[in-house]
Amino acid sequence: MIRTFTPKLVLSSGIAALALLGASPTIAEDVPQDTQADSSEEMSKGEARLARLLEGRVAGEPRDCIREFRSSRMQTINETAYVYGRGDTIYVQRTRHPDDIDDDDVLVIRKTSSTQLCRLDFITSVDRFSGFFTGGVQFDKFVPYTRVDEEQL
Repeated sequence: MIRTFTPKLVLSSGIAALALLGASPTIAEDVPQDTQADSSEEMSKGEARLARLLEGRVAGEPRDCIREFRSSRMQTINETAYVYGRGDTIYVQRTRHPDDIDDDDVLVIRKTSSTQLCRLDFITSVDRFSGFFTGGVQFDKFVPYTRVDEEQL
């Protein structure tokens, strides 16, 4: 028994295979440069926002734990840091992987102390909208920034 293939099918399969082989590197290389610029630009925005929050403040000695009050405010700065507190002293938490910080995520914290938030607490994040687990969070030391008068500088 002799099998025959129509050239059209062979040609079509060959072209499809070549297209797939050729498309893979092209897709990887043709990532719009705007996307790359957006991620670095977003990082710049986060750093700029943090810099505005820290204007007129001086960094103190990093701490393992901070006193947590129920009324403490937390701000999430995308791909940069979490900022706790308000008033004269605020605490900046950059985490071990600040590029994973996303304001669409909610932190779920299992604290080791009832009155303090510590870098060794067990922390995960979940998506704010779906509730799905998005990752583990490793806190680093908390850096206090205290407002100072210009006269003190």
